Amino acid sequence: MHMKAEEMGNVSCDLETGLCSPQEDNGAEEIWIQEPPKVSVIYYTDPICSACWALEPSIRKLQEEYGSQFKLEYRMGGLLPGWQAFSDAGNGISKPSDVAGHWEEIARHFNMSMDGDVWLEDPLDSSYPPSIAYKAAQLQGEKRAEAYLRRIREMVFLEKTNIAKEEHLLAAAGEVGLDTGLFLADFHSEAARIAFDKDMEDGRSYNVRGFPTLIFVGPAGKGYAQSGIRPYEQYVQLLEKAAGHSLERQPVELGVEQTMQKYGFLGTEEVRVLLDLDQAGALSQLAALEAAGKLKRVPVKFGEFWRWNKVS
Repeated sequence: MHMKAEEMGNVSCDLETGLCSPQEDNGAEEIWIQEPPKVSVIYYTDPICSACWALEPSIRKLQEEYGSQFKLEYRMGGLLPGWQAFSDAGNGISKPSDVAGHWEEIARHFNMSMDGDVWLEDPLDSSYPPSIAYKAAQLQGEKRAEAYLRRIREMVFLEKTNIAKEEHLLAAAGEVGLDTGLFLADFHSEAARIAFDKDMEDGRSYNVRGFPTLIFVGPAGKGYAQSGIRPYEQYVQLLEKAAGHSLERQPVELGVEQTMQKYGFLGTEEVRVLLDLDQAGALSQLAALEAAGKLKRVPVKFGEFWRWNKVS
């Protein structure tokens, strides 16, 4: 069908070009659009922090429901310099073997498995090596570094692996797709150590005294710090307080099967929290997927973890 240009007030629509514009328009116009600033969530953590591992379900849920509206920044806090300089009187910890029972108490309470036997069989002498390893991984991109942090946590909490040892840190780098040669060079570089020192220095300036500590920072730079494990809705409230307005929640619309396919390896508690299920319901659906050959149940000391079966 052939149509002619039409005029609507002082706007002319040319059907050949598909352009509707004021008649006096003679070309392109320079404009400036300011992207709405996001809230930053600075997360002070440590690879061997048991409470941080227990917080994983809430962090994942926050990223799923509000991730488009904030930027998550991981910072390493330096939990364990070495045993000569360490004491946690509040939890009765002054030597490696003291950590075993503490981890398992946290595991039972928060339904996130931790095997404290690593502290009896092959105890870590410091959390600095895995923290520096994370900074080395970060030099290859934030997403890969986040995957790397998750993997070394799985190794220490679930597999009783001493992640203070370079051989295990290097193995994890290969498993998450990092360039292992570059990773090893960066791990031993001054740049990674300086980045780690900077994280700790900034943490002291922010008065970070324990882990996990999340600092919700608004566009104007004003922040609100919250330490420890809190109810999920409290983190949402702090996110909105930092933003200065309510935020739009993006509900997780995945089912259990799609969630496992997306993430690959999760605990029952992580699935339960993410999808707002009760414990029995989450476990029942995961077990059904196992029976169908789509999941593999991974033996852990407490509860259940599940791996997506890529062969199915």
